[in-house]
Amino acid sequence: MNQPKIGIRENLFQFLLLVVTNLFVGSMVGIERTVLPILGEEQFGLASTSAALSFIISFGFSKAIVNYFAGQIADRFSRKRVLLIGWIIGLFVPILIIFAHAWWVIVFANILLGINQGLTWSMTVNMKIDLSKANQRGTAVGLNEFAGYSGVALLAAVSGYVASSSSLRPDPFYIGIGIVIVGILLTLIVKDTGQHLKVQIQNNSTITEANKDISSKEVFNLTTWKDKNLSTISFSGLSTNLKDGMAWGLFPIYFTTVGLSVSQIGTIVALYPAAWGFFQLFTGVLSDKIGRKKLITYGMWTQAIALWFILIVNSFFLWVIGAILLGLGTAMVYPTLQAAIGDVAAPNWRASSMGVYRFWRDSGYAFGALLAGIIADLMGVTWAIGLVALLPFIAGLLSSTRMNETLKVRTEHN
Repeated sequence: MNQPKIGIRENLFQFLLLVVTNLFVGSMVGIERTVLPILGEEQFGLASTSAALSFIISFGFSKAIVNYFAGQIADRFSRKRVLLIGWIIGLFVPILIIFAHAWWVIVFANILLGINQGLTWSMTVNMKIDLSKANQRGTAVGLNEFAGYSGVALLAAVSGYVASSSSLRPDPFYIGIGIVIVGILLTLIVKDTGQHLKVQIQNNSTITEANKDISSKEVFNLTTWKDKNLSTISFSGLSTNLKDGMAWGLFPIYFTTVGLSVSQIGTIVALYPAAWGFFQLFTGVLSDKIGRKKLITYGMWTQAIALWFILIVNSFFLWVIGAILLGLGTAMVYPTLQAAIGDVAAPNWRASSMGVYRFWRDSGYAFGALLAGIIADLMGVTWAIGLVALLPFIAGLLSSTRMNETLKVRTEHN
C-alpha cells in the first residue's frame, strides 16, 4: 500500500468534502440562534433570563465534555466512525424540539445537540489537520471554521425568516431533519484520515521516548495549566465562547427590548457569525504567515471593544457594524487558537490536547449563559453584556504577556 501524501492540495477532494460537511454541522446550531431564546419567553412563558438560557447551558456543558472524550476516542478509533455517530445523535434534536411539550425537552434536545457538535465538529477539525502540512494548519482550521460558521449564519437568517413568516415552531426545525440526512450521506462518502495521521507521527521530530506514551491526565494538565502556551490558548478559547454564550442568549432579548422586529434581530444575530465565518477565510491563512500571537491578542481585544460599542450605540445600522466587528474579533482568534494547539502538541497526542482545549473553550458557552443569566436577572441585560466583555479583554492581556509565538516555520516531509 502506498504511503499517503500530506498536504491540502494533495488531498483536495477529501479536504473540500470535509469543508462542506462542516457547513452542515454548523447549520444545526444556526437553526436555534434566532428562534430558541424568543421561543422560551413566548411559547413556554419563561420569565427568568437564567431559565431561558438553560438550553445554552445544557448545550455548552454536554459539548465541552464530549469534546474532551472525542479527542481521546479519535486517537484510538476511526475518525470517520465518530463523525457518523455524531450525525446519528443529531437526528433526534429537531424531532424533540418539534414535539416538545415542556421546556425540559428543549433542554434535553440541546444536550444531544452538544454531543452532536462535540463529535462532528471535533472530527472535521482533526481530519483536516491530519491531511495538512504544519504550515497549512491555520489555513485548514480557518476553512473548517469558515464553513461551520457560514452554516450557523445562513440558518440563523433562514430560521429567523421562516419563524417570522410562519411560526417559531415547528417549521424552522423541519430543515434540521434534512440537514442531518445530508450530513450522514457526506460522512459515508468521506475517507478516514488514520493513515495520514500515522505518516505525521512517523515524520514528527518532536516525539521522544519521554512523550511517546503521554497519559490523558498529563495531556489535560499540560493543556489546562502546566504549559504556559497551551493554558493561555485554553483561557482565550474559554473567554471567546463565554462571550458567545452570552451573545447567543442575550442578543435576541436585548434587541427585543430596544424595539427591533424578529427579522431585524435575525439579521443582526446572523451577521455576527457570518462575519466570524467569512473573515476566517483570511485569518487562518494570515496566522500561517505572521504567526499566532498577534492575531490572538488583538482578536480578544476587538471582541471586548465590539460588545461595549453595541451597548453605546442606538441605531440598527450601528448595531450591524458592531455585530460585524464582533465577528471579526472572533475570527481573528478562532482558527488561530486551534492552529496554535497543533503547533505545540505532538501528533500522537494532538487530538487529545485539542479535545482538552475544546472542552475548556466550549464550557465557555455554559459559563457565559450562566453568568449572563444571573447578571441579567440581578442587574439587567445591558450590565450582563458589558461585564462579560471584561473576560476577552483580560484574555488579550494574558496572551500578550504570557504566550510565546508558537508557529515554527518548517516543512514536513510528504
